Amino acid sequence: MQKINRNVVLALLSLTSLVFLLFQLCYYKFYLSQKNGAAFSKVRGSQSGQDSTRWHVVRKFLGLISSHNIPVYLIDPLILGLINKDIEQIRSSPDGPSPECKYFCAPRDFTTFALLDKTWKHEVGLFRTAEKMGFQWLKIINKDPRLDGMDDLSGMEIPLHYIFKLASHAIHLVVFYERSGNFLWHGPLRLKQHMDRKFVPFRKLHFGRYPGAYEKPELLLVSIDDLKVQIPKNPSSFLQEMSHSRFLECRYREARAFFQLYPDDASLDAVEFRKKAKSLLHLAALTLNNLGVKFWLSSGTCLGWYRQCNVIPHSKDVDLGIFIRDYKADIIPAFQKAGLPLKHKFGKVEDSLELSFQGEDDVKLDIFFFYEEDDHIWNGGTQAKSGKKFKYLFPKFTLCWTEFVELKVHVPCETQQYVEANYGPEWKVPVKMWDWKSSPSNVQDNGVWPVDEWDEVIQIY
Repeated sequence: MQKINRNVVLALLSLTSLVFLLFQLCYYKFYLSQKNGAAFSKVRGSQSGQDSTRWHVVRKFLGLISSHNIPVYLIDPLILGLINKDIEQIRSSPDGPSPECKYFCAPRDFTTFALLDKTWKHEVGLFRTAEKMGFQWLKIINKDPRLDGMDDLSGMEIPLHYIFKLASHAIHLVVFYERSGNFLWHGPLRLKQHMDRKFVPFRKLHFGRYPGAYEKPELLLVSIDDLKVQIPKNPSSFLQEMSHSRFLECRYREARAFFQLYPDDASLDAVEFRKKAKSLLHLAALTLNNLGVKFWLSSGTCLGWYRQCNVIPHSKDVDLGIFIRDYKADIIPAFQKAGLPLKHKFGKVEDSLELSFQGEDDVKLDIFFFYEEDDHIWNGGTQAKSGKKFKYLFPKFTLCWTEFVELKVHVPCETQQYVEANYGPEWKVPVKMWDWKSSPSNVQDNGVWPVDEWDEVIQIY
């Protein structure tokens, strides 16, 4: 009899434990998980755990910005990379391409969106609603470079980044601003001293280390993972743009110090030359961009941007650089069609190519082609009357965007090394007498063109 009672008691205890366990599971599923952001019941082929938390945070964020009529678009590189593989299917399917959570459940610490500054201003109400929804938030501000100029460094601060955190996931909202060069710009993420550096892993942010410059994207509304979201219409182009988006600001502070030592030339001739040089640079940029040829500010034009944020008035020309790998035979006819006749052509594609086009009056456009070696980069020069060749050596460099005379244009990212190679350690001191054959610090003899090649390599018009 005692043995039967013991078994009954054990059975009852086991049954009670099982019932209690089932109750806990149901309680977690239908109450705690929804409260803490782990529910995923609205997505077909639902997933659980951390994957569903990411989706849930994105869904709540999209609901938050929708309630405040804030038009954001997705710029997260990981998700856009996944979307790009399925872009045709996504475009053709209004309900999304997959029954499973494929995009917003991808492993990552952040989901990144973009916001155009001019489309929204009322952040106080947004923050209050965000807090009610369980979000913690952080606002990063810094100086507005658009208000800086030679006469005034405003110091006015603007919002550059917002971060909204819920559960174990965060939303990074990058604020884009329009610049006078007709492009979009975002600033770097720099934390103030009082800010919590453990709020999120800031080093992992894709849009925080450097400022960036982008073309204005055309947007597409899509449905992915049962969420409606705007994305760049061509994700592949945006991702390619992102990999080369680093932006360098003009150094107005240093330029002001330069002009205190060397007052700017404000003569009528200087003003007129700068006006013509600006017009020539805009025309050259339009022509090369239409051809898909990447170029950058070189020689004296680059020095003027870096040293004094302006065209050097006594330079009398505009200088551009192009890697020889980007050379196209269409360059000469395209400039001639744009109204810029060829002034001279020195060298050949295989060696020391250099083109010069005649602009308005005596202002000319010089295009130098650069050749890459294992440990350096060089461009060539040719003396027409003697056939002598010269070589100008530069340390290897990469290209960044900047804004110059209201134009989005490339400059070497390693600008100071580039300028010093050409103009030496005294590059800050203006030099009006300049001999291209002997003055540059990086020039060296490179032999002489064979006489039987002169008709090809020395063409003057």
